Amino acid sequence: MATLPENVSNAWEEREGPIVLSTVNGDGIPNAIYATCVSKFNESTIVIANNYFSKTLENIRAGSKGTILFLTKEGKSFQLKGRIAYHTEGEIYDDMKKWNPQKHPGHAAAALNVEEVYSGAEKLA
Repeated sequence: MATLPENVSNAWEEREGPIVLSTVNGDGIPNAIYATCVSKFNESTIVIANNYFSKTLENIRAGSKGTILFLTKEGKSFQLKGRIAYHTEGEIYDDMKKWNPQKHPGHAAAALNVEEVYSGAEKLA
C-alpha cells in the first residue's frame, strides 16, 4: 500500500467537483461513475459511499481493482489506483456514516487502498 505524497494529499483537500471511480468486470469491460460522497480515511485509503452502486458493486464483488480520478480547483488532475475493499460494518463503514449525507442510503463503504499515484503520466508513488 502506498501513502499519498503530501502534494497529492493537499490536492485532495482542494479538489473540484465529483471524482470519477472506474472499475472493470470479469471480462475486462470498464465502468466509470461520478461520485460526490467521498472522503480520505487516511493517507492511503480513499472511501466512496455506496449510495447507488449497481455495476460498480458487481465489479467490486468480483475483485476489480479501481481508479479514482480527480481534479483540483486549478485544473490539475491526479489518479489513484489500487484494490477496493467493501465494508458493511467496522471502522471505515462507521466513519462513512458520519460524513455521508443522511438523504443518501450509505449501503456500504468502498475503500480504495492506494497502490499507485499519478499526475498525468508521471508516477508519484
